Amino acid sequence: MAIYAIGDVQGCISALRRLLDVFGFDSARDRLWFVGDLVNRGPDSLATLRLVQNLGDAAITVLGNHDFHLLAVAAGHAKKHRSDTLDAVLDAPDREELLAWLRQRPMMHVQAKWAMVHAGLLPQWTIAQAQLFAREVETALRGESWRKFLAQLYGDKPDSWSEHLRGANRLRVIVNAMARMRFCTPEGTIDLRTKGETAKAPRGFFPWFDAPGRASRDHTVICGHWSTLGLKLRPDLIALDSGCVWGGSLSAVRLEDRKLFQVACEQHQAPGA
Repeated sequence: MAIYAIGDVQGCISALRRLLDVFGFDSARDRLWFVGDLVNRGPDSLATLRLVQNLGDAAITVLGNHDFHLLAVAAGHAKKHRSDTLDAVLDAPDREELLAWLRQRPMMHVQAKWAMVHAGLLPQWTIAQAQLFAREVETALRGESWRKFLAQLYGDKPDSWSEHLRGANRLRVIVNAMARMRFCTPEGTIDLRTKGETAKAPRGFFPWFDAPGRASRDHTVICGHWSTLGLKLRPDLIALDSGCVWGGSLSAVRLEDRKLFQVACEQHQAPGA
């Protein structure tokens, strides 16, 4: 059995199918790990959701910010953006089945020394702690009050982690770190405004994976989310968002030997759209 970690698909179903062909994916033998953002900005979020859902236990996907956005729009707690390409999902006859399936996806997946999350982990979080925090969000999203959770999800404050946080503020910081973060301070303050290259870090902030004293360095963290960072492979990090929807590549890494597979992608939106 081989495990292939795959970057942000964002509805680019043609690129995903070509990538699976490149490494000869066999659903009876292999496993796919998706870093989140299955949907939005690309041309066919509906087919992407259906494909991954139909893979069953052969695929694991964590939730990304665009996946949360789809759920929030469907629940009536967020407005569609001009650049969204979610209408086919929202109008689909199997809409409710797909959204229910998406709500059941994890925030984080850990296996052996691999830890997958969409955006990142705050410096003070060990992997074990991050798993517990992820479960808090998963419980809220899967429970009867999931619509209320989504109604309170959005916002950039509080912007710092504290064990004393409770309720919606606590869950919001966890989601912002795991699904939206790029830069943070060593103390766990998140900057959600800066989206460029690592050299654009505000004073006192670091790319989350380079924050001094990061407690999750004992695992290799697999993530996406940061297209301007691009592909980044090192012992403690596999960053896989290589800008597929912007006309870059869709990337996969076979975890057993870290072999890289890529396909070129058609540009569907301009970067920053």
